[in-house]
Amino acid sequence: MKQLVKNSLFYSLVLVIVFAAVFPFYYAIITSFRSGSELFSTSLLPTSFNWDNYTGIFVEQPFGTNILNSVIVATSVVVISLAIAVTASYALARIPFKGRGLMLMTILSVSMFPQVAILSGMFELIRSLGVYNSLTGLIIPNTVLMLPFTVWVLTTFMREIPKELEEAAIVDGASSFTIIWRVFLPLMWPALVTTGLLTFIGAWNEFLFALTFTLSNEVRTVPVAIALLSGASEFELPWGRIMAASVTVTVPIVVLVLIFQRKIVAGLTAGAVKG
Repeated sequence: MKQLVKNSLFYSLVLVIVFAAVFPFYYAIITSFRSGSELFSTSLLPTSFNWDNYTGIFVEQPFGTNILNSVIVATSVVVISLAIAVTASYALARIPFKGRGLMLMTILSVSMFPQVAILSGMFELIRSLGVYNSLTGLIIPNTVLMLPFTVWVLTTFMREIPKELEEAAIVDGASSFTIIWRVFLPLMWPALVTTGLLTFIGAWNEFLFALTFTLSNEVRTVPVAIALLSGASEFELPWGRIMAASVTVTVPIVVLVLIFQRKIVAGLTAGAVKG
């Protein structure tokens, strides 16, 4: 009887968590098919499937370009961050030098600063480089934002790789680059997939830098494009189109997570059990 009560409480808690996580996305989907007075309906079931909101965001504004911009920026941030983080994590995890722990803590502390604290300095940097209102001007600050996280996670994972593998490669005459490329990278795929996907999501959803460092709608990424959607009048918000745009940019992320979910779990749990 006691076990039955425990199971009932456990599954009830799981249902509550699933409902709280899924319901907002479900409501966004059904709202994206509504327009006019239907937007104020309290019905939790779809009454019609009107695709005007989805076609409107692509026909009446360059939302397709905004999505492409987000893909370019997020992918570039992932590639650059992982390329730097893999070599940095190798140095921080495998090469003993004075101040290594302090450097790692400094890298972690940098990620604790809110974006607004570095916004003015980053704005001056972007302007001095002449990349304001360009995709390069979004890639640079997003890389700075996400790099501490990737270095920290990969350093933690790199420490768990047996030293015997590295020592055997050194005996065979392998260089540091060869050790990273041929020995460590094949073992780090779960961590790379997890870190890369989380970095991609972070860059994909970034709003403050994208709003500050862009002027034209053709350069903006999807979070800013969605925030600046306007209705028939200045004071009207097109909730149906906002929901349609939100669903459009959320579905690819959900698909990516479902595809790589096993590697994500493996990467997050790597090193949790030692011995």
